[in-house]
Amino acid sequence: MNTLVLAEAANAVQLNSTQLGISVVASIVVLILLVTVAKLHPFVSLLISSLVVGIGSGYGPVATVESFSTTFGSTMASVGILVGLGAMLGRVLMDTGAADSIVDTLLAKTSTKMIPWTMALIGALIGLPMFFEVGLVVLVPVIILITRRSKLPLMRVAIPTLAGLSVMHACMPPQPGPLAALSCFKNGSVGITMMFGLPIAVITAALVGPLFSKFAAKWVPVGAPENFDTGKGRVDADGNLVTSKPPFALSVLCILVPAILMLANAIFEIVAPDQADSKAIYAQVLAFFGKPAIALATAVIFAMIVLGRTTHMSWKTVNDSLKAALPPIAGILLIVGAGGGYKGVLVDTGIGDIIGKFVESSAISIFLLAWLIAAFVRVATGSATVAIITTAGILGPVVDQMGVTAPAIALLVIAIGAGSVFLSHVNDAGFWLIKEYFGLEVGETFKTWTVLECLLSVVVLALVMVCSIFVPLV
Repeated sequence: MNTLVLAEAANAVQLNSTQLGISVVASIVVLILLVTVAKLHPFVSLLISSLVVGIGSGYGPVATVESFSTTFGSTMASVGILVGLGAMLGRVLMDTGAADSIVDTLLAKTSTKMIPWTMALIGALIGLPMFFEVGLVVLVPVIILITRRSKLPLMRVAIPTLAGLSVMHACMPPQPGPLAALSCFKNGSVGITMMFGLPIAVITAALVGPLFSKFAAKWVPVGAPENFDTGKGRVDADGNLVTSKPPFALSVLCILVPAILMLANAIFEIVAPDQADSKAIYAQVLAFFGKPAIALATAVIFAMIVLGRTTHMSWKTVNDSLKAALPPIAGILLIVGAGGGYKGVLVDTGIGDIIGKFVESSAISIFLLAWLIAAFVRVATGSATVAIITTAGILGPVVDQMGVTAPAIALLVIAIGAGSVFLSHVNDAGFWLIKEYFGLEVGETFKTWTVLECLLSVVVLALVMVCSIFVPLV
């Protein structure tokens, strides 16, 4: 037995810190080059970058593949379920007209002067359950229509809406970025992240969107695109025109159901931590429905039933909305899973020890460090998801080793999300979406959308830094 142990110890890979550090830097460079220059899909790029870390550090090719596969599976088991359910909820809200109901009701009660603030609120509400691209597609016709009716400059309407959508995408679960980041930290909590993320996102959207829109409207004084077709109506999953809409309150409730369930459990764990693991029925019920997967699944079923009946849509039609929601997110799921695999290789090679020593010996805040790394990868690759996954994967081992508290992890995830939206430019698909939808020139898109993303990123970071003063790190 002793001979076997000695043999295993002799054959074990002894990783050199310098070699490991160089291999991690090399993997990030390779990732950036593959995504930006070779235009390779981020899933394959992350897989190759993981091999660069594992093989370059001396961890070994077989061990690297095993580490990547294991963590890929565990990530998909947690984050994949949530991303899928979130997409389903967003599609049901679209097809049943709940999103339209929210938009129409808020705009009907808004004066012209208040339209920028109302649009920021609409962007945040729609952005809570829907991915940025989906929310953008839903709201672009509304932005154009409101611009034409109100006679306001396009930027006074578009910028606040985009601010609400973008900040939710960066800061709030069940968006895939924050969920992917949380999966990299053992002590992460979706509920606590939502508790911090929601007020930070709302404050940022309310401040940055309407205020910056005044400057954006002066810098780019354009109206609604003349050749833009706002559509002839809403179409359900069967291609039929849907005319009925659910009530406003019911539509908002469907959006808030998962947030309510997860926040209720998070508050219970904070207020009564000694009872959180209790066998009492009320504690078990709160814990069960507070699980992110159950909360989102409950919201999906609830929305299917109440919205389907309210709009007189058949069960089959509403169920087809769930099917239609999944194909567009297949790529996102693979990227998130590959990010988890990359993080697994980083953990197993021991990069956490190196970065942990750097964090402990330097005066830089871990929140600022997270933002800087995410912003660098975002600017280089143009992908917010890749930026979030890469940053969380690098910092995950450090945070777990330090024993960082759940509230501090929540702020860290938000800081990473903030960095991931910094400086959107020509290598970002979202940049071109905004340009084409609103009929802008490249320079005009830089003056509006790019500046907006920078402002959102910096303001969220500032709010995180303020909150961190009152939150214990460990």
